[in-house]
Amino acid sequence: MKAFRLSLSLSLLLYLAAPLSVQAAEETVTFDTPEQSELYHALLREYRCLKCQNQNLADSHASLASDLRREIRGQILEGNGKAEIDAYLVARYGEFVFYRPRFSSKTAILWLGPFVLLLVGLAAVYVMIRRRATGRARQIAELEASAAEDRDQAARLARARQLLDD
Repeated sequence: MKAFRLSLSLSLLLYLAAPLSVQAAEETVTFDTPEQSELYHALLREYRCLKCQNQNLADSHASLASDLRREIRGQILEGNGKAEIDAYLVARYGEFVFYRPRFSSKTAILWLGPFVLLLVGLAAVYVMIRRRATGRARQIAELEASAAEDRDQAARLARARQLLDD
């Protein structure tokens, strides 16, 4: 009975202590200078997680993102700047690695497309308003002409009655 209680107590203790050892630890990253640390954190917000695709490297928990963070840290510690790290990652993964693509001939439609669509939409609204205004002006002119014709005809009828009465 004593052995059963001891094994039950040990089992309960292991059950309660197991989750403490399983929790994942966050990556601890250290640098030689504060500037390197600032560059590292700025770059993590600029690069896309290639697995998640809608998250930057700072927010992603994917193993590929962890590898890229480690690679970026290594590049910074080697003394490479942002331009060298950009060139390295673009050569390895393509322009898609940027969370916000750079402006180039390949990405011009991404940057200019929304503005072009906005201008096309505004032009279409302008044309519709002008057509509607022109159409209404034409209708008013036709109604005025019709009213003038009706007045002339009424005047002629009145003159004809007057002539018949005389």
